[in-house]
Parts: sequence; structure tokens; C-alpha cells
Amino acid sequence: VLPGEPQYLYTVQDAWRFTLFWTLIVFELCHLAASSYALLVQWRNWKVMLGVVPLYSVLAGVEALMAGSVVGLLLGAVYKAGDFRMSTWLPFIWAIINVLVLILSSFSVQGGL
Repeated sequence: VLPGEPQYLYTVQDAWRFTLFWTLIVFELCHLAASSYALLVQWRNWKVMLGVVPLYSVLAGVEALMAGSVVGLLLGAVYKAGDFRMSTWLPFIWAIINVLVLILSSFSVQGGL
């Protein structure tokens, strides 16, 4: 492998693994930021709030495992069915999309239809 040479994913397992790992990393960072903000806001109850950081980390791992697996397997299956090669950037982009969907779904929307 030469520097600057593009790398591609060809198998469903590789697409799933890359997507899962990127989703785990992005979800953990997002949940760490949210739990840190909660810790700063509720600084008076810091003993109770110290349990929030590990709880958010575990929840992020479970959410990322489910979301990353579904998206990774779907991406891998679509690219395999079309006999395409997948750039290694696509799993990262889909991990960002996953966390944005998670953030967006946390807001309640009134008067949808």
C-alpha cells in the first residue's frame, strides 16, 4: 500500500466493521459531550452525577452497536449487490449521519402532519 493511494472496502464484513467502529467512536464522543455538559450544569449534585458519565457511555455503546450494525450491513449488502467498491470514508460519513439522526430524534416535533 503506497501513501496517497486510495483504499476501498470490498466485503460486507469490512463495511460492517468500519461502520460499527466509526459509529462507536462518534456515539461515544457525542454522549461524552452530553454527559460532561450535564455534569457541569448539575455541579451541586456531583456525587450523583458521576454515575451519569458511565451510564451514558454504556448507552452509547448499545445504541452504536445496534445502529452501526444495521447501517453497516445494509451498506455492505448494497455495495456488494451492485458490485461497487466502497471508499473508507463512507462508514465515517454514515456514523455522522447516525449521530445526527439520534440528536434530531431527541427533540419532540409538534404538529407533524
